[in-house]
Amino acid sequence: MNTPNLDKSFEEVLNQLESGQLRSAYFNESTKSWLSNSKIKESILAAFRAGVLIEHNGFIDKDTLLPQTFSVARGVRIVPGGSAVRRGSYVATGVIIMPPSYINVGAYIDSGTMIDSNVLVGSCAQIGKNVHLSAGVQIGGVLEPIGQRPVIIEDNVFVGAGSIIVEGVVVKQSAVIAPGVILSKGVTVYDTVHQRILERGAEIPPCAVVIPGSRPLGDTHSWGEKMGLHTNCALIIKYRDEKSNASLELEQLLR
Repeated sequence: MNTPNLDKSFEEVLNQLESGQLRSAYFNESTKSWLSNSKIKESILAAFRAGVLIEHNGFIDKDTLLPQTFSVARGVRIVPGGSAVRRGSYVATGVIIMPPSYINVGAYIDSGTMIDSNVLVGSCAQIGKNVHLSAGVQIGGVLEPIGQRPVIIEDNVFVGAGSIIVEGVVVKQSAVIAPGVILSKGVTVYDTVHQRILERGAEIPPCAVVIPGSRPLGDTHSWGEKMGLHTNCALIIKYRDEKSNASLELEQLLR
């Protein structure tokens, strides 16, 4: 993964982020893990510091980070109705953005992905190929601390309506996140197929089908246990199979 030289201006870095030449997070082949690219985040923060507030199409924002404009030649379909793609984010050919949605600085959206209505893709979040982010999905981003990893959604993942994925969670390829699932470092994930508890903040395995769940507070919260209180969790109930694939096929006619 390329890293910007220290003498490059933030404008050069933002341009290379938009073209996909640079990424604010990358997969390290030697460690087999996703890492934050701190130097790029430093450049993005420099753009915030250098910017001055101006009026732009009825809004007020930093002049260094205004929304991008698109042409037919880019091969991105943005349906009318209030969506915005901020400066310094990459949107590949074949991406569809339904209104209203917002893609923040440093984000990476790969080819064939569907960004449905009311979706937020946070700063520096990485979204793979042929991903479907259903209506109301919130993908968390992070600029500071600069070493903190953003949310990573790998290729062919389906994220159901209203799901929230934050705090650097990694969802591995072809996983299915059901509507209403919340994933963060504080949410425990139970793999009912392999009868194991994933470490908090661990990666969601490839092809996992995840649904929302709840569990008792337990004996460490005796009063809560006495009152029958439960806390949120996530459950892996199966792994993707042919039946799952058939139910998740995107309607190609809509493209």
